[in-house]
Amino acid sequence: MISLRIDDSIATVTLCRAPVNAINDEWITEFDRILAELEHTPRINVLWIRSAERVFCAGADLEVIGALFATEAGRVQMIDITRRMQQLYARLERLPQVTVAEIGGAAMGGGFELALACDLRVVADSAKVGLPEARLGLLPAAGGTQRMTRICGEAVARRLILGAEVLGGADAVTLGCAHWVAPAAELESFTRGIVARIAALPALALSECKRCITVAVEGREDGYEVELAGSAALLADGETQQRVRAFLNRQ
Repeated sequence: MISLRIDDSIATVTLCRAPVNAINDEWITEFDRILAELEHTPRINVLWIRSAERVFCAGADLEVIGALFATEAGRVQMIDITRRMQQLYARLERLPQVTVAEIGGAAMGGGFELALACDLRVVADSAKVGLPEARLGLLPAAGGTQRMTRICGEAVARRLILGAEVLGGADAVTLGCAHWVAPAAELESFTRGIVARIAALPALALSECKRCITVAVEGREDGYEVELAGSAALLADGETQQRVRAFLNRQ
């Protein structure tokens, strides 16, 4: 369903629930277990999320929806599942590691909400991404309205969510939904290069930088003070001191 592999400072999560990585209770539970493990694995710098299927993630399991939506009790259960997805994606977003989503195929609804909870997104030119829930009279409630608006801005979020629009890879980058686009045949190697470059950076520096960016986005704390506190922690860190000395000695 979901596999985890750790190589040095890179953790790779591979979605492998055939055929489309549909999201159900078991999927959420397994993903949550993996994130709990990574929270307590400080030597990991990067979490790379990818798919073993042609589809990155098609969103909620249609069999589950079909079995539940017709009754009031079932609809309550659907809301509970959606709440669990919100909590899972929030946990992913809070990880100290840099998170990278490699989107090689369709990422729709809850699948794209998963990608939006990552720090960085790399998409194949042939991939399709979007939050088209309005076509079914629904809304992207696993954090999609909130994250897309934060990431892409109000105008783009209104266009894509209210229009139930699905984007190709290049347009996703143009509109700010993804960071890089690559030919499908080169996507894995392209993403691997990005992941390796980030993984070579100091873990503490990455986590402190990530925290400062989050503070800037959320606006709940004094970001300048958070920068100073983070800088103090880094200046006292042995790896930072070693890197700074090496840099100064090259001058």
